[in-house]
Amino acid sequence: MTEQQEWRGAGFPQQAAVLAVRKGGADIEVCLIRRRDRRAWGVPKGFIEPGDSREKTALNEAWEEAGIRGQLVGEAIGTYEYAKFGTRLTVAVYVMRVVEELDEWPEMRLRHRKWVPLSEAASVLVRHPVRSLLDHVSVRLGTGAD
Repeated sequence: MTEQQEWRGAGFPQQAAVLAVRKGGADIEVCLIRRRDRRAWGVPKGFIEPGDSREKTALNEAWEEAGIRGQLVGEAIGTYEYAKFGTRLTVAVYVMRVVEELDEWPEMRLRHRKWVPLSEAASVLVRHPVRSLLDHVSVRLGTGAD
């Protein structure tokens, strides 16, 4: 069984997401997105296509859904699960330092993008399962205590 086939099984990530960060004055800011027809904010994520890595998927989703490009900082900081299509999906989450924010991107007509201080992201993502991984961002960036 290939690594890609293993990822399709239970407990292995079928999706990848990115917590995209930038320096906003003295604070670290995180990029959140939401569909224009929804109220809840989230982070860019998508299905890992056959032949693609989790890392490539995370970077592609940041570009397609939020119009941002950057560099991943290390390995995934963790995973979360959620229900969709009548099953439970596992999402690998990466931290990405943003190096470019574009005015136009593939899904700009479908999604809003906003930046919030990392310290406020938990209150915006109160019902989102990625919330539990927010504390790992500062540690990954070397700006927080272990």
